[in-house]
Amino acid sequence: MPPETSTWATSLGQVAKRILLPVTVLFGVMVALGLLITKVWAHDWPFTAEDTINRDFASHRDAILNNVSEFFSLLGSTPVVIGITAAVAIGLRFTLHRWREPLFLCAAVSAQALVFLFTTLVIDRQRPAVQHLDDSPPTSSFPSGHTSAAVALYVGLAVLLSVMLKKTWAKRLAWLLVLVPLLVATARLYRGMHHPTDVTASFFNGIVCVVIMFRSILDRATQWARPVFAKRTIPA
Repeated sequence: MPPETSTWATSLGQVAKRILLPVTVLFGVMVALGLLITKVWAHDWPFTAEDTINRDFASHRDAILNNVSEFFSLLGSTPVVIGITAAVAIGLRFTLHRWREPLFLCAAVSAQALVFLFTTLVIDRQRPAVQHLDDSPPTSSFPSGHTSAAVALYVGLAVLLSVMLKKTWAKRLAWLLVLVPLLVATARLYRGMHHPTDVTASFFNGIVCVVIMFRSILDRATQWARPVFAKRTIPA
């Protein structure tokens, strides 16, 4: 086998081992959680209390909170997440002149989206039995796509900034970004779009995806095989 072919094979093997395998395992865990919540534990406490929580959120709605929740829900929407991820990735690429940081963020957001999408294809859960303030997408209520996307994006940004920034106060300030997914999750509950366990599972999905991509891409101790292209000799 030529050296460059062997190196490419090694790189693909590393991708499968460090990224594809753990993401696949995460998908399996998410499906298992969904089945336990919707089939096995559906009639057991504390899962029976979810309807009460949903009704409590709906009973405290007013015009101001409706607008506030709409704003924070928007921060986890697909167009906003894609737009921010793309803008930050492009900015990092042209500022740092390397691929590690933008790839980390894009991979974390993409991985959670894939796990979310395929999980909703397996788990069929109805949305809360309260008035929905947003149009219900065709996907299952479990898990919350807004929440997992917000976790991957804003926690991923906090991790990036904590690694890149030098000042201790700036690093601590960057970690305030983790409040955004909490606000997004609360907004989705308030707007009647998800059950509490939907958003809880989404935090797990997003955080695990960030950890996987940190260990595989952002961690400078991680080394990847680099394809070597054989030099071609041009006859005189």
